[in-house]
Amino acid sequence: MAHEAGLDLVEIAPNVDPPVCKIVDYGKFLYEQKKKAKEMKAKAAKVVIKDIRFGPHTDEHDFNFKKNHAIKFLQEGSKVKAYVFFRGREIVFKEQGTILLLKFASELEEYGKAEQLPILEGKKMQMVIAPKKK
Repeated sequence: MAHEAGLDLVEIAPNVDPPVCKIVDYGKFLYEQKKKAKEMKAKAAKVVIKDIRFGPHTDEHDFNFKKNHAIKFLQEGSKVKAYVFFRGREIVFKEQGTILLLKFASELEEYGKAEQLPILEGKKMQMVIAPKKK
């Protein structure tokens, strides 16, 4: 039937019993598949991660300034990666870094949720905060 119509016999669902086939123009079929894949890719949500850097001795004003930036980022729908960077011998103050990040997460509780607790990786202690769903 496909040969008589001048078209191709295309197997649509090979894993189904019985297999599903259509009589279509194969070039047009491939074009439409690529078009659908491109649309799906365009609709996929792109995750944006914004970084906020602290030192172990960050003062209250700087903390509030960075907190306000984080609130803005979370309201835009971006994730926020907050980290404390320890330089030289500051690595002794790991507890201060943990306290700072936990305080940061608790201040942002109504805007986002912490995905993980603070983790120390080398000279960086970091945590990720994801925005709350609306």
